[in-house]
Amino acid sequence: MTVPSSGDEVSFGAPRRARADAVPAGYGPAAGTDAPPAEPPLEGYALATRGLSKRFRSGQLAVDGIDLAVPSGSVYGFLGPNGSGKTTTIRMLLGLIQPTAGTLQVLGFPMPDGQADALPLVGALVEGPAFYPHLSGRANLARLDAADRTARPATAADRIAAALDRVGLLAAADKKYRAYSLGMKQRLAIASSLLRPRELVILDEPTNGLDPQGTREVRALIRQIAADGATVFVSSHLLTEVEQICTHVGVMRSGKLVFSGPLGEMRGSGESRVLVRTPQPELAAKVMADLGLHEIRADGREVSADLGAQLPETVCERLVLAGVPVAGLETPRRSLEDEFVELTGEGFNVDQ
Repeated sequence: MTVPSSGDEVSFGAPRRARADAVPAGYGPAAGTDAPPAEPPLEGYALATRGLSKRFRSGQLAVDGIDLAVPSGSVYGFLGPNGSGKTTTIRMLLGLIQPTAGTLQVLGFPMPDGQADALPLVGALVEGPAFYPHLSGRANLARLDAADRTARPATAADRIAAALDRVGLLAAADKKYRAYSLGMKQRLAIASSLLRPRELVILDEPTNGLDPQGTREVRALIRQIAADGATVFVSSHLLTEVEQICTHVGVMRSGKLVFSGPLGEMRGSGESRVLVRTPQPELAAKVMADLGLHEIRADGREVSADLGAQLPETVCERLVLAGVPVAGLETPRRSLEDEFVELTGEGFNVDQ
């Protein structure tokens, strides 16, 4: 993906452009689909889909009517177990495959009609990097840059050096690709998406297979790209990725988008729980059940339950009045892992 020539411009800040105020013709639900008639706002969103679906010839429904809204300037974590439809969605967003139903916009442009305007402003890494192993990092980027028919050959060296410097590879620019570490290979792939200014960077599993050091390098780079003004859309299955770099989250399950919103909203989306420490857990559990609390769990000298509409102070009062010795009572914050498991019904990789 390339952008129109911009003279000697080699910076990586996201360029600003005016958006159309009117809804482009043809945007909205596809005819014959079950997509709702409402349209996502054009302003303020880097990506927006409505009823986006993909059914392959085999009959598999990989993506099932998702409404995605990625705020401009956000770091959006696109999460889900393997096979949940993340990569298929990304391929549709980039025009690599066509949706079966629904509509989408990229940077305010309706797709596929607006591909020529939108895609030059998008940098992407999908399903891992691929470079010539016998060439240096600089030489690999030179070949990619030469494929951009709008790029000026006179400024190619400056663009390549700026991209390498941007990802911290300038000192290793002339090293053969086959001698790069996994983290360096992944950073070179990201550099290839930054050869020209971008408003949106899409990264599919950017830390997949990396050691802890390589993972930290790539996460730091993602933060810096976002700090420079670009929207970053990161597909991942690692919880630590979300907690450390993302501002917003979308969660896929079996082709459906089961949550989308700010990370803080996800943490607060589940039932609040109360945790009681007591030497009489059986009696405490009975009092909680009498109060109408649900999902009561006892573990040694601790008993927990969903609070529902009850107040923690009410639970404490009833326990004391019932003769339960309360050594401690708290309302622990639900972990991100708890929220994911509740949304998807599956465990997530929390390593790295």
